[in-house]
Amino acid sequence: MKNFLYAVGVLLSGLCFSQENSSKVKASFFEGIAVAGYLDNGAFINFTGPNVNATYKGFKFIVGMLPSLRIKEDNAPGTKNSPITPNLGAGLTMVYKKIALQIPFYYNTKTSTQDGKWKMGIGIGYSFK
Repeated sequence: MKNFLYAVGVLLSGLCFSQENSSKVKASFFEGIAVAGYLDNGAFINFTGPNVNATYKGFKFIVGMLPSLRIKEDNAPGTKNSPITPNLGAGLTMVYKKIALQIPFYYNTKTSTQDGKWKMGIGIGYSFK
């Protein structure tokens, strides 16, 4: 019985130590990813900013800040906002090879006609790294 337990232990440790572990978690200030997408009847263009990311089997998962330009026409009567405004969002980005898929969240401030709310969008982009 003792030899059997030794054999099982050697086999299990051999399997555990021989497996390549390709997953990593790290922090970064810029990932080199540009994304364009749709949000709240408008568009956005952003680059991934400060983030925490993990790599697993060729996929890169990024959670972080998204410095952006939001493009949306203001249809309110009277004075109008600029159609292009700088904005900071947060969200999740998944990269496979050079293609990035992103789910960003942006905050729309309170106006006279609606409450302030977080809005979710969708975007696709390219990784330059």
